[in-house]
Order: sequence, then C-alpha cells, then structure tokens
Amino acid sequence: MTIMHTSSLRTGSPTSTAGNLIIPTDQPTPSCYLQVILWLGTIWLALLSASSVAGNQPSHRPPNIVWIVAENFKLDFGCYGAQNVHTPNIDSLAADGLKYTRVFSTSPVCAPSRSSFMTGMYQTTIDVHNMRSHRDDDFQLPPGVKPITHWLQEAGYLTANIKTIGSKIVGTGKLDLNFVNEGPIYQTDDWSQLKSHQPFFAQINTPEAEYDIYDRKSAEKTRVPWVGEEWHPQVATAANVTVPPYYPDHPMVREEWARYLNSASGLDVRVGWILDRLKQDGVWNDTVVFFFGDNGRLEARGIHWCYDTGLHVPMIIRWPDNYPTPRQVQRGTTNGQVVSLLDLTATTLTIAGIAKPPLMQSRNILGNDSDPPRTYAFSARDRIDETVNRIRSVRGHRYHYLRNDMPNMSFVSLNRYKEKCFLVKPLMRQMLADGMLAGPAADLMADQLPQEQLFDTQLDPHEIHNLADSTDPNLQRILLQMKTALDTWIIETGDLGQRLEPAEVVAPFEKEMHNWFGTPDWYE
Repeated sequence: MTIMHTSSLRTGSPTSTAGNLIIPTDQPTPSCYLQVILWLGTIWLALLSASSVAGNQPSHRPPNIVWIVAENFKLDFGCYGAQNVHTPNIDSLAADGLKYTRVFSTSPVCAPSRSSFMTGMYQTTIDVHNMRSHRDDDFQLPPGVKPITHWLQEAGYLTANIKTIGSKIVGTGKLDLNFVNEGPIYQTDDWSQLKSHQPFFAQINTPEAEYDIYDRKSAEKTRVPWVGEEWHPQVATAANVTVPPYYPDHPMVREEWARYLNSASGLDVRVGWILDRLKQDGVWNDTVVFFFGDNGRLEARGIHWCYDTGLHVPMIIRWPDNYPTPRQVQRGTTNGQVVSLLDLTATTLTIAGIAKPPLMQSRNILGNDSDPPRTYAFSARDRIDETVNRIRSVRGHRYHYLRNDMPNMSFVSLNRYKEKCFLVKPLMRQMLADGMLAGPAADLMADQLPQEQLFDTQLDPHEIHNLADSTDPNLQRILLQMKTALDTWIIETGDLGQRLEPAEVVAPFEKEMHNWFGTPDWYE
C-alpha cells in the first residue's frame, strides 16, 4: 500500500451540509479548477469586510488573543465538578467567562490534534493524521491551507510561543506539528515583546500533564515520573481518590491517579502566573483568553483511544472588558453544544477580524455571524508511534459511536510509551494472568475490540456498556444515524486514513520507541 499524499486532494460538488471541503473518491478535480477556486477565494477575502464577532467592531485595533493549551487533560478541574483538585485560577476564568462542556478533539493524541486546530482542517483531510509524520520529508500543506499564525501575522498580529514569563516556566514551546516546511510558525518566544506589539497572539503550551520523558532515557528508569510531581500541590492522595471502574482498585493505580489530579492543581498554578502577568502588563482588558486541552486525559485508556477519556477536553473563553461582548459569551455561563476543537481556528480568526478562508473546515462559534452548530463532532485515531491502528469516532450530545477498523488492536496491543509510563498496563497484565481481574477491568484486557461500539454517555459516563448490539429500536435508529453520518464524513472530507503508510515508514518508529522506552519481556 502507498500513502495518498496531499497532492491527491480533490474537490467535488459544494453541497455539503457539514460546511466541509468535499472530497469524493471517484474523480480528481483538475488543478486549474482548484486554482480558480483559490483565486476567487483570495479576491473574496480581500473584498470582504470582516465583521466583529460582537457585531460592532470597535474603532481601535482588534483584541489580543492568548491560547493556554493544557496538555493531556479531560474536564478535571473544580469548575467542571472535579474532586480532589485545587484549581482556583481556572475556576475564576470560568466564572468570568464562558465554559464549554462538550468539546472534542479531532484526535486523541497531540501531533494530529494540534496539526488540525493550527490549520482549521481535519488532520485526515490534509495528510497529517499519523503521529509525528512528515518530520523529514518534503511534505507541504495543500494550497489554501496554512498555519493560523500566518493568517494572523498577515493581519498585523505579533505571534508568540511562550515558554517563560520572567523566571517562571509556563510553557514548553512545543510545536509537535506534522508539517515542518511552512517556514517559521511564530515570530517570538519573548513575553516582554507582547505589550509593545499589540495586537498579539500568544500560545502557551503547558508542561502538565505529561510524564517526564523528553530526556529520552525512560527505558533506564524503574518509574517514569510526572512532570512537576516534586512540587505539585498534594491535594489528591491514594487514600482519597476514586479510580474508574475499568481499572483495578489497586494502591499503585490510586497513586498514579492522584499524581494526575495533582498535575491539574499544578497546572492551575502556572495558569495563575499567566493571568496575573496579563493584568500586571495592563493588557487584561484587551485580551481574549482561551483555555483548552489539546486532547484527552493522560491515562492508559485515555490518550491514544477515542473514548471520551481521549477526546473530551475543557474549553473556557474569557472576553475582555474593552471590547463588545459576543451574544454567546455571558460571564459565568455554560454552553453544552457539541463543538469540535477544530472550531477554535475559525473562531480565533473571526475575533481577529479575519474572514474564514473558503476551504477551511473549522466553524466559527461566536458572534452574530457564527456558523450553524454541529450535530456531531468527528474524530480519528491512526498510527501513533510504532502502533498502527485506525478508529473513527462520532460524538453527539448524548451518544458516542466508535468504529474500530482494526479490532485486533485492542487495549493490550503494544505501544512502548504506554507500557513503560502507564504502570497500570503491566499491572493489569499480571493481574489477568493471576486470575485477579473481573468486570470492566477484565473486559478491557480482551484480545479483540468490537468492530462497532455505541455508548450512552449520560447513563454510562465511563463508556463500559456497549449498546451496538442492542435490539432496542431507538438505539438501532441512533446507531444507523451515526454510522451514516460517519460514512458521509469519510467521503466528504476525503479521509486519507483509509490508506495505510507503507511498512518502511513505520519501521523506524519501532527502533526509536525501543531505544526510548524499551520493549516489554512479554513481547520479545
């Protein structure tokens, strides 16, 4: 098999009710037709007077925009009802802003997800869906697609990827994008330049939550520590946490769960430093602040998997006092509509006064000219590190449909990062061998996944009861609707994950992951 590169992008009939780029699989569009579309789109962008998300553009410059990107978190903060965390800064941001409760990333792992929301395109449409792909080839984004920072720079924004504020570490400077040939993504990493170069766009990619793996010496360690665990507030303990039912209630599992929750409390400290500095610099009332997660929770059944634990992310938007407030943003309110994290891109551009590019799949969720709300959020998992898998997800307001195209690649399949860092995996292997697992934990260790899964997330928030085989007529109707929606999405968006990478592309990841994390004895 060969990879379908972005040179094979095709545009079909513009009849999509999803507002997405339509890429059928039957006939390629001539390149001249695509060039005409892009030429007309450029003229349209130049002539269109971009409207403010509030409906009344202030006479002065557009607002500053800050993205605080939390690494590997589900909704595990006080404002979302989480227990055993201390998150006063994030909670105050929610009390002063708009909190979203149904936001889902397009991928359950960082690089494809970030590549998506940094471009406003599904990663599966533009060939950036495999984890850490295109790092050493000549791949470029397709015509008409570029990083959001480039759109912002053209509109007069200074763009920054911030790691420190004074002596305080607030970010990692992480890029982790599956495109590397687009030129510099940001213009600076110096916080001190922001105040004198407004409007600015600043992205802070937080260190939490993650294992401390980037010394690339994890294979040598008995236990890989969590970033910041030596100073994180010790609010959660092994004694006071409750672990999900799909894990055994074991002391080690409790300790790891407490470390994750304490990472949330530690993250909040860094968020406080950021918010305080915005206020000290006198730009707080001129700055829109987004707080969101790049993908779901750092747990063994979280990231890498398309359950809610891997896709469901927090998002809070705080609006500045010096700008007219969009009708959707009422302080201290909650929005429960289905949102794709992809929609962050178009919404940010609209706030900046930039019209959404014609081919962009992202939707604007704010203002008088907001796009229609989504019925479903679509997500995709493809190769991650050395582990080849393909899962597709359709998430509605209540129900969640998963299609496991490789059912043999279950929770027990090998991923060396997971085996080394997530201590619950080797523990559960041993407990299974000893006959000590039962219930959902034992089910999780099955060799095969169902080809289809349907969950009622209202009655079953842990997603452990598969309803796909139910004979209930209502559930069968819901299943059919979501299956049809996925089939349509795959065709309309030109899902390139239907074609696997060749073996020679995957092979180097086997060696890299072995050297980095080691290989467990059971696999050798």
